[in-house]
Amino acid sequence: MSSSSSSPPEFKGWLAQGPSSIKGELTWSPFEPIPFTSNSVDIAISHCGICGSDIHTLSSGWGPTHYPACVGHEIIGQVVRVGDAVTRVKLGDRVGVGAQNSSCNRADCEECSNGYESYCPQMVGTYNSALPTSTHPHEKQGEKHWTKGGYATHTRIPNSNFVFKIPDALESKHAAPMMCAGITLYSPLKRNGAGPGKRVGIVGIGGLGHFGLLFARALGCESVVAISRSSKKKADAEALGADGFIATSEDENWGQTHAKTLDLIISTVSEADMPLSSYLSLLRPHGTFVIVGAPEDKLPGFSAFSLIGKGVKICGSLIGAPAEIEEMLQLAADKKIVPWVEERPMSDANNAVVDMVAGKARYRYVLSNEEGKGEAKL
Repeated sequence: MSSSSSSPPEFKGWLAQGPSSIKGELTWSPFEPIPFTSNSVDIAISHCGICGSDIHTLSSGWGPTHYPACVGHEIIGQVVRVGDAVTRVKLGDRVGVGAQNSSCNRADCEECSNGYESYCPQMVGTYNSALPTSTHPHEKQGEKHWTKGGYATHTRIPNSNFVFKIPDALESKHAAPMMCAGITLYSPLKRNGAGPGKRVGIVGIGGLGHFGLLFARALGCESVVAISRSSKKKADAEALGADGFIATSEDENWGQTHAKTLDLIISTVSEADMPLSSYLSLLRPHGTFVIVGAPEDKLPGFSAFSLIGKGVKICGSLIGAPAEIEEMLQLAADKKIVPWVEERPMSDANNAVVDMVAGKARYRYVLSNEEGKGEAKL
């Protein structure tokens, strides 16, 4: 079933027992990992980024969470066990895992066969997802195994296609947030033609948005514009690669002032009260507005003429496919992209979550296990 292993029979991690966990009430506890198969990979975690998705899941903001839950899907660590069918990685490799840890990979799956694995009907999230019986037929009738994430000593990934070698040029603390926040911005930028001659706007300068600025600049866009409520992050945005800045609360006519100036806008914000109609006014004819931030409430309404008048479109994007993740990691290594992170010890996860909820991150917290050996000194 597997090559030689140094992974323990049970893992330890920060478990949420209910929505109040976002108040710093995670408990360090042992948990049983999902079953090991011939295509599984066990990883001793050295680093794990804190993502906004973690907060929505801990609080059941996007829907009921299956508790106890261990969140975290920006994982870097060392391979300590591989199944017999695994060929992508080997024992000792430094690897990363993002928000998805499996898909069906069937030849007759339109999504998987066309490089859209993140939209596979059997997409499995790295945490808080039940393994489908179709890909884990050894499960007992009616039994479910739920994935658990990276606020832990180890993680078990059921599908090695979603385990990625990390280029030597990238530090683990920098690679970690790329596994979700990074690819969430890189994928829609690439799929929508970001590059020379394109004018790109990024709404929201945070954990996601700062990657948008970094990657848009690395892809050689003609113009990169940061869009935020106030100008307090203007200096940060310029340091991250922005050559334009729109402060929406400081110019009541900003939609008109900057009308028809952008080809592509990526929105990273999670607030439902966004000025959507004004954002659309910024687009040039045939421009695209891409939503990657996911508000817990419905989006605001807008006039159909906001689309019809210029032939623009609104779409969404979910993380990215394995091939895109590998491409992104190599670009980050080649262009020496360095995200803005604050490293926190794994033992400080509760305080880090509370600070994340309070909006203190500039711009990503990364939890690190002591000495990179999957050990949290508590």
